[in-house]
Amino acid sequence: MQSLEDISVQYIKGVGPAKKELLAQLGIESVEDLLYFFPRRYEDRRNLTPIVKLKIGEWQTITGKILCTTSRRSWHTKKHVTQITIEDDSGKISCTWFNRPYLNQHLREDKLIVCHGKVSMYNMQMQMVSPEYEIIEGDDESLSLNRIVPVYPLTRGVTQRYLRKTIHACMEKHKEQLRDELPIALRNRYRIANIKRSISNIHFPESFEDQEDALKRISFEEFYFFQTSIILRRLSITRKKGVAHQISDEVVDQFINIFPFELTGAQKKVINEIRGDMEKGSPMLRLLQGDVGSGKTLVAFFGCVTAFQNGRQSCVMAPTEILARQHFENITKIIADGPYKDMKVALLVSALKKQEKDDLYVQVSNGDVDLVIGTHALINDEVRFKNLSFVVIDEQHKFGVRQRALLSKKGNNPDVLIMTATPIPRTLCITLYGDLDISVIDELPAGRGTIHTALYSHQQAKEAYDIIRQKVKEGRQAYVIYPIIEESQAGGLKAAKAMFKHFQTKEFKGLRIGLLHGQMKATESQETMAKFKNKEIDILVATTVVEVGVDVPNATVMVIEHAEHFGMAQLHQLRGRIGRGKTDSLCLLIADTESSESSERLEAILSTTDGFKIAQHDLEIRGPG
Repeated sequence: MQSLEDISVQYIKGVGPAKKELLAQLGIESVEDLLYFFPRRYEDRRNLTPIVKLKIGEWQTITGKILCTTSRRSWHTKKHVTQITIEDDSGKISCTWFNRPYLNQHLREDKLIVCHGKVSMYNMQMQMVSPEYEIIEGDDESLSLNRIVPVYPLTRGVTQRYLRKTIHACMEKHKEQLRDELPIALRNRYRIANIKRSISNIHFPESFEDQEDALKRISFEEFYFFQTSIILRRLSITRKKGVAHQISDEVVDQFINIFPFELTGAQKKVINEIRGDMEKGSPMLRLLQGDVGSGKTLVAFFGCVTAFQNGRQSCVMAPTEILARQHFENITKIIADGPYKDMKVALLVSALKKQEKDDLYVQVSNGDVDLVIGTHALINDEVRFKNLSFVVIDEQHKFGVRQRALLSKKGNNPDVLIMTATPIPRTLCITLYGDLDISVIDELPAGRGTIHTALYSHQQAKEAYDIIRQKVKEGRQAYVIYPIIEESQAGGLKAAKAMFKHFQTKEFKGLRIGLLHGQMKATESQETMAKFKNKEIDILVATTVVEVGVDVPNATVMVIEHAEHFGMAQLHQLRGRIGRGKTDSLCLLIADTESSESSERLEAILSTTDGFKIAQHDLEIRGPG
């Protein structure tokens, strides 16, 4: 028997070549596509509210006959206005649409109509403005009235009544061909319905309980096969032969003791987890979650050192050149003296000259470089490692799956450590990254200053600037962050370039101001960051280009203007650029909090500096996506 995914939708009653093309715009090409094209919402038309009992200010659904239709242009704006009067047994209501003159052809007197919209009052009469509407004709009533009615996403040329009739006809003809992919034992265990009943109830439920049961069953199936694919992907990798690194207790102790400070308990725990993976003969696949400033890079460096001591190569891929250079500088300082001074570390970024890159490619392929730190440049075809055995991917959410896979293929099944400073709630993390083992660094290093966060209105911006001026006077440095570079990018928002000039000539005249954004040349960005690190810049005006990896302990104050335009994760990452030293720091959010959602997000940022709690708040506010 031919499978439903191989049967063209054109074989369904009412679907000709023209309609087939229209349905294709909705992603519907086969019978299976049509059966799995689910409603976006439902209307309860079992007991519609009589017009006389409608409540002002509420979204409601009505049905009745069209008494009259008028078409005119408004006196002030000259907009085209189409207006109809609908009557049922209890009363009348007017419905109005603007700039849709073609409605005159459809909304004719004596036709039965269903309208869904917000009820308001105008000139002492109830009305709906631009409601969704549907003309009921012929045998439409059985699918469109006196029942729970599905409402589908549409495209031009496809109506709700056509889609309902087509889906109903498709179910009549092909429902029995639906195959249940979930084993019956699994269905019984979780008390979920079979697929035939579920598809029927997702489209034309008898009750909302039936619809919820159907949704539960179909959602369960999607997650079941999603997780199965993740497990199979993991097995396809971990069953391969990797590199079994030799790691003694002395090697671990030596690494921990090279630092002039005590590692946190969480860092030591994760180092042991990485050690256990690297000693195995199968490739490591591990996700390392850690809040901003928790010391993830230090832990990842343990894997690089282990590869070096086993005579193999490692690499670290960062999303920005700023972060790659910072990793390079920090690691170079760590190995300058001591047991790893013979370790050869190189930086590979797009800004290097062609000859420098060519020379580096040769050194890497010959095995003369032990650790390569870079950006996307690492996945170029020219980069060939001699014996890569350990890969670190920093800020994994900034890279695509294909990019990560390309880097892994540079070695013979190397161990892979993926890092993120964007915490994810554990339950969601297990779902998304079921193919990875998960490590968490949930402690910050001792001796860090506290970050205090405060909220200001736009009218109070001067107060925030005064705090910056005072901190600079005390010998500290500051960031001022903006959501856009140029004023033309979004109306009404302050922009980095314009505020940089304003600060130079007016607000902070006499202070040393720097500018950093994503459209600058790499050399300019590098020079600006170097000056800021060397305390040659007092105030750095920037965009989210500083979101990850920037580490300047002397910068103890950050102002984020238009904070409501940033996501919670972004705000948390930006705030993580301060509080890197022993001195307490200030993060000042300047925002418009009229929106309830933006107010809720900002309250969550104000309430905690714990990235995992913020991630949980974000999940509760926005949903899982």
